Amino acid sequence: MTAVEDRPITHPLVAFFEELEVPEGFKAELLRGEIVMMAGPDLVHNRIVLRVLRQIPEQRWDCLQTQDIDLLSETSEPQPDLVVLDRDAGPESGRLLPAGVVTMLVEVVSKSSVERDYGVKRSIYAAGKIPAYLIVDPIMGQCVLLTEPTGSGEDADYTVQRITKFGDPVPLDLLGVELDTSKFQRLPGVRPHSRP
Repeated sequence: MTAVEDRPITHPLVAFFEELEVPEGFKAELLRGEIVMMAGPDLVHNRIVLRVLRQIPEQRWDCLQTQDIDLLSETSEPQPDLVVLDRDAGPESGRLLPAGVVTMLVEVVSKSSVERDYGVKRSIYAAGKIPAYLIVDPIMGQCVLLTEPTGSGEDADYTVQRITKFGDPVPLDLLGVELDTSKFQRLPGVRPHSRP
């Protein structure tokens, strides 16, 4: 008689990624089969994440940092800058948070993440049916709120896009919050990009 393992079969790259030792001061993400490693973020970045987090009512929502999201159908395990989910949603423990319990993901753009945040992550999050994806862009001084995900795989996207300049409020209807962006800083000395 042959013994059969109970655990699910995992893509070899996912298994490799889960065992990867990331140097201190770096973070790693698996994005559609590509391992991306990044240095620690800028102070402007961290302050924006903190200012977003502080405006989301903790009585109803959990705001998590350094939380990996389970999008294995996309061979992806991204680690957004901020994950927002209902206080009663999600498992009690574990490294991967199922995409189905996430209400909103937030990414703050850096000089090296423009294409990932506006491109591949937009598609990955839409494919994972994440209801809202907020891109905060201190290079361009704007927030891009994406809602109503549709499609699958690389063709997935959001059907609604709202661009708001820093200083103007961003209505986060799913959370019942109007996000004050008046204290969001811009990254100095960085050339503007052409992403929306």
